Amino acid sequence: MGKIVSTTDNLQVLHEDNHLIIINKRSGDLVQGDKTGDTPLSDIVKGYIKKKYDKPGAVYLGVTHRLDRPTTGIVIFAKTSKALTRMNALFLNKKIAKTYWAMVKNKPSKSKDTLINWLKKNPKNNKSTAYHKEVDQSKKAILHYELIHSLDRYHLLEVNLETGRHHQIRCQLSTVGSPIKGDLKYGFDRSNPDGSIHLHARNISFTHPVNDQIITISAPPPNEVLWNECIRKINR
Repeated sequence: MGKIVSTTDNLQVLHEDNHLIIINKRSGDLVQGDKTGDTPLSDIVKGYIKKKYDKPGAVYLGVTHRLDRPTTGIVIFAKTSKALTRMNALFLNKKIAKTYWAMVKNKPSKSKDTLINWLKKNPKNNKSTAYHKEVDQSKKAILHYELIHSLDRYHLLEVNLETGRHHQIRCQLSTVGSPIKGDLKYGFDRSNPDGSIHLHARNISFTHPVNDQIITISAPPPNEVLWNECIRKINR
């Protein structure tokens, strides 16, 4: 599956059933509320469900995972407590296959590689630092990337994670000299006008936690010049 099943002014639904709702997150959306007090995506989805089904009272919605605020792409919410518990187990046991697209300015020295680092998060500046060996309070981070397309000035990498660390893709790609377009925090030279970064949660595949069907979702990247050019060239 990969078709958009519903679109409102502020929500793009990729899949919905009795237990799950999968959203194509926009840049700038918070998945879950934080100290900023900004309305999180979880509240927007609750409002969508409440209106669509004319539900009285509070709407149940469980957050199964998160994406960084400037990142776009697939986010899965649970509509039932049963689904939330089982989705949490799938994520914990690495039973969910996720693929990301990252647009970088500097082409990596290898077109395909596995990056292994130890990441340490600094909560004061909400940034992770990558080390080549284990240090105090660091966590091992593993990702696999492959160059899938090159434009005149930018390069599109497909990234698969083995671990899910804080800012992992952003930090590890920066470590090999390929920061993501727009990502000032991790070494790109200028921000994108809308505050986004060119990192997109593109594909996800897993076994449905209740009905055991295989769910495969592909999220269209933002309607933006570079993303559009990549899609056009790849789909030729």
